[in-house]
Amino acid sequence: MFCKVFRLLFYQLFFIYFSCISSSFAKFDTPVHGYALHGSPKYPEDFKYFDYIEPSAPKGGKLIVHTPGATFDSLNPFILKGTPASGLFRLHQNDLLPAIAPVISESLLINSLDEPFTMYGLIAKTIEVPKTGQYVRFILRPEARFQDGSYISVKDVIFSFNKLISEGDPLYKAYFGDIDYVEQTGIQEVTFFFKNSGNSELPLIIGQMPILSESYWSQRDFSDNGLQGPLGSGPYRIKDFEPGRFIEYERIKNYWGKDLPVNIGRHNFDEIRFDYYRDETVAFEAFMSGEYDIRYENSARNWAVRYSGEKVLNEKILKESFKDNTPAGMQGFVFNTRKEIFSDLRVRQALSYAFDFSWTNKAIFYDQYKRTRSYFQNSELSASEIPKGFELKILEKYKNKLSLDLYNKEYNPPHVDENNSLRSNLLKSVSILKESGWIQNSSGYFEKNGKPFEFEILLRSPSFERIVAPFIKNLKKIGIKAQMRTVDSSQWINRIQAFDFDMIVFSWGQSLSPGNEQRNYWGSLAADQQGSRNFSGVKSPVVDELIEGLILAETRNELVAYAKAIDRVLQWGYYVIPNWYSPDTRVAFWNKFSYPPKIPLLGISISTWWFDIEKYEKFLGGEKSNK
Repeated sequence: MFCKVFRLLFYQLFFIYFSCISSSFAKFDTPVHGYALHGSPKYPEDFKYFDYIEPSAPKGGKLIVHTPGATFDSLNPFILKGTPASGLFRLHQNDLLPAIAPVISESLLINSLDEPFTMYGLIAKTIEVPKTGQYVRFILRPEARFQDGSYISVKDVIFSFNKLISEGDPLYKAYFGDIDYVEQTGIQEVTFFFKNSGNSELPLIIGQMPILSESYWSQRDFSDNGLQGPLGSGPYRIKDFEPGRFIEYERIKNYWGKDLPVNIGRHNFDEIRFDYYRDETVAFEAFMSGEYDIRYENSARNWAVRYSGEKVLNEKILKESFKDNTPAGMQGFVFNTRKEIFSDLRVRQALSYAFDFSWTNKAIFYDQYKRTRSYFQNSELSASEIPKGFELKILEKYKNKLSLDLYNKEYNPPHVDENNSLRSNLLKSVSILKESGWIQNSSGYFEKNGKPFEFEILLRSPSFERIVAPFIKNLKKIGIKAQMRTVDSSQWINRIQAFDFDMIVFSWGQSLSPGNEQRNYWGSLAADQQGSRNFSGVKSPVVDELIEGLILAETRNELVAYAKAIDRVLQWGYYVIPNWYSPDTRVAFWNKFSYPPKIPLLGISISTWWFDIEKYEKFLGGEKSNK
């Protein structure tokens, strides 16, 4: 879904994943080529390329993809203002085109897609973290340069940090909040000093920071969300664009980093184009007609019945399901607890009984999905059964602050099966609402202090209307008036960033290595910070403490225990009504591409695919195609 597609960008651009390694945080007093949070890097200093790519993949061809939404009005992806074009670097952006985005702006380090939380040098040649854990030091590659030919200096790195935390998207200030200051400590050497030791994720977080050109931005207003493309250092640059229609990128033939081991076999397309489609029905038909090349399919109905006909039978169009071994995260109907109507946990619990996932899955989704119950679904980080072991030890200190159910019962969202009918669930909902002080008037509708129980569900896609409508119908049965409103992508983004909604459908992507980003998701400070991802408005001192414990975890076992504890507290907080997830990534594409045989831990990455001239001639020869 909605959820699958949204979470993949998190996976492949901005979050990095962990395995079940339980060794402590590795620190080095000497510079190293790569850095793993737990354990050691998979690849040695002299490695030639990642083993999930094809080193001899040819360069060439054009890739056209689609992006939902009306338009864009900005080419500056580093600020909150405006709607940036697809394909641009954004920290923690829920982009609809995972693993496709061309690289314009680069970072100091780059992640391996086949390791837990490991990064290797990109702009930085080496990384150094002392045993005290109080700073991280990078030595820059002398050959690294921006696309105008100017070399990347330490001053550019320092400028980037200061500019992003002072004028950039508030996410940067929050994400880099544990950095005290940065200074030049050598000709090609820059050091970031931490406010406290023990935050083992900080060196990698800094490694993800986009590096900006000081000379370029010193002549421009950084707050301007205009349509002047940014100066980057990556393998692609903007070639052409037209708001409301498309943006197109071209590969830079003399890209400075093309021969680095981390880039071998990647960035194979000469051109990448994003076409905008306001209507998803039109977008689907455009794909089937060959107007664009690849489609991450988030519609169960499309996947089940609409990929048919001669083009599929003759293998001109392929359908592939790729196993996803990463956390599904949480997608759900999100309560805005800042609203008085949803401030009472019991009310949120009551409304959860009105969603019939079983019917939705059977009637709308062709039984293709599983019910989500965890914020780290489909991973070892998911809280299940009742707390035990180290997780229980962590939670024991909060017994006077949390519901006893958390300790004695396994959380499961209300469901309909042979033991629970929809009618019984709705009766339970009515009972809880009455217990929480709501009364039914003569018309059967709930009200409190003379105010009716009514709210709006804000949507960004008409395709979700058919899913929300039955939920609204069930709410009406118990005496609650709900309505849905669908707006375009720009308006939706602006409203959710300002927390201007009652309820939305949203998906939080997660990695196998949750850390500092959890503050932005569930932290009390983020609840009041517009632009954060704490859409529910979670303000829990317990959650805050658990997040800090997660961040400071020294072993994999500790990290897992804290993640489970956070998950469990959020579950019993009823901040969302969980939706669904799929363990697979569904992709349809025209049969003119090839990809490496090994699918990395993080799933497919289109940056490793290439245009295959032999397939093009065999399956699509003579037809209109984006060769």
